[in-house]
Amino acid sequence: MLSNAINVYGQSNESKISPKSYVAHYTKESIDIDGSALESSWSKAKPTELFIDIEGRKIPKYKTTVKMLWDDEYFYFLAEMEEPHVWGNLKQRDTIIFYDNDFEIFIDPDNDTHNYYEFEVNVLNTLWDLFITKPYREGTPVLNDWDANGFKSSVKVNGTINNPNDTDKGWIIEIAIPFKVFKTSYYHKNIPKDKFWRVNFSRVNWDFELQNNKYSRKRDDNGKFKPEYNWVWSPIGVINMHQPENWGYVYFSSKEVGENDDFKIPEDEKVKRLLYQLYRKQKEYYKKNNRWALTFKELGSDDLLIDGNKVVKTIENHQTGWNIAVVSPYTKHLFVIKEDGKIIQKED
Repeated sequence: MLSNAINVYGQSNESKISPKSYVAHYTKESIDIDGSALESSWSKAKPTELFIDIEGRKIPKYKTTVKMLWDDEYFYFLAEMEEPHVWGNLKQRDTIIFYDNDFEIFIDPDNDTHNYYEFEVNVLNTLWDLFITKPYREGTPVLNDWDANGFKSSVKVNGTINNPNDTDKGWIIEIAIPFKVFKTSYYHKNIPKDKFWRVNFSRVNWDFELQNNKYSRKRDDNGKFKPEYNWVWSPIGVINMHQPENWGYVYFSSKEVGENDDFKIPEDEKVKRLLYQLYRKQKEYYKKNNRWALTFKELGSDDLLIDGNKVVKTIENHQTGWNIAVVSPYTKHLFVIKEDGKIIQKED
């Protein structure tokens, strides 16, 4: 498990957040999704660092960690959450689960910030699964009727659910998501052996109040719900989980759990982070000028460096938007970002 800081000249504050990384090891052991985590593979797997506030500034009041494994069929997760008051109310699938305390998984297999997946589960093991074609910043509809067929989860509570008369220790959720859920075509061979995916986790936690001995989200003096806490594995820098470019990296090691393996975030990821910096500057420029910038000088980015290397870049406007292209100083691959934030990589 390694973290690799990505430092790009001229970053915004949120871009200075360094994504975390995790090595998910292969397991030959059959994993029973029962919330007990009795398999030896789970005892050998290393937990993530403790979750941090989504902005990367505050230490959450309750601890959260996740372990990950994989085999030829499933991507496995084991989340352990400290919580003195375990409660939940939502029982219908595909309701807005984060209105309860919940655990959330975000996955972008191809690392282009588009066509990604979100899974939310509460302590009652109620699932909300979504397919998101583009981040919300692009005004895209969410496919709420999409189902992750074969998704399995189980919850174990160290305490009692919805009982305000005792103090609980927390809850554990064990999840298995079939790789076939992430296929883009029938014959797509998408098992990510010795590859990485962009992944993040969020734990939504609410201050609560009791009404007739029943838990509910706490309201302020004006009757409005108080804001939730957002605790995450890899901090975003802003209160917005839907920035896939800032998620963590999960590397699917072919080595069995218990063996050592390292993962270093590829240098070309620095190029992508630079492109998202320019993407945000274009959006800001349009708000102020009602047109896209035609030159890097207009964006205040005429001279850009990555690790001391001058960047070869071009900007091209067209009838429906723009493209910004950058040549990687590491691999000489061409990376292009479009007006909707989609990244295209050209290796030839």
